[in-house]
Amino acid sequence: MSEEQVEQGLNGMDLIVDGWFHERGELWAGQAMSLQVKNVLYHGRSEYQDVLVFESTNHGNVLVLDGVIQVTERDEFAYQEMIAHIPLYAHPNPKKVLVIGGGDGGVLREIARHPDVEEIVICELDKDVIEYSKKYLPSLACGYDDPRVKVHIMDGAKFMDANQDSFDVIITDSSDPIGPAAVLFETPFYKAMHGCLRDGGIVCTQGECMWLHVDLIQPLVNSISRIYTDVGYAYTTIPTYPSGQIGFIIATKGRGACSKPSRTPSADVQKALRYYTPEIHEAAFVLPAFAKRAIFGE
Repeated sequence: MSEEQVEQGLNGMDLIVDGWFHERGELWAGQAMSLQVKNVLYHGRSEYQDVLVFESTNHGNVLVLDGVIQVTERDEFAYQEMIAHIPLYAHPNPKKVLVIGGGDGGVLREIARHPDVEEIVICELDKDVIEYSKKYLPSLACGYDDPRVKVHIMDGAKFMDANQDSFDVIITDSSDPIGPAAVLFETPFYKAMHGCLRDGGIVCTQGECMWLHVDLIQPLVNSISRIYTDVGYAYTTIPTYPSGQIGFIIATKGRGACSKPSRTPSADVQKALRYYTPEIHEAAFVLPAFAKRAIFGE
């Protein structure tokens, strides 16, 4: 890919200064996250966004899309395990699971730990994310190796429109609400997920940061509460995401809240997990007073 093509939008290489990658974004004005770069592994522009992968000195390989850190090998499990296992263990018997986004494969890896899930479908818009994750993030992209996984390179909303009442759990692992991911934070997308869910189903979506984005979270939660039976908010801690925290919007169709697990991991699975436990599942829904008031008006 030529330099001319790369410069059509944000250039991730411009964010590396004196050997450090600096993440600055309009969604976290006035603050930045920096990681020391050991080696740039790939940089190019896909059909949709700037893609940068580098080896860091202390956080393993790092995937950056449009200048925003998506994954570091050091702490990715805190996000992947929680966005997958909260809805999956809240559901008593999930058989079909849909992933929107999540091209790095980490969510697939976690879903594959559930032996009773029969079908795992992923809709990823950007094939380059899959390609370079397989090349440079094999500990996540191993999720694609499970024979239950079916990959669709397409718009997730279009797939859901064509597959009504089909899935027990839908997980939307999206980047921030800027650029191609912006529509994933709007009410029509949540209506599409609701239509694609079976009765008793659960959706879990990347829900931004309570320290930075209650102005985005609150109106969305309020809006979709008119569509879903129950809407909750949980969170995880992860050092390399803005303010060290990211949340999940968890909504249900024809069933109650997801704040308590319906099932628990087997001993072997729990031994393999590094963040999720049944206790963490319940604790994740306990919000600080300021966030509870801001999001739910309580």
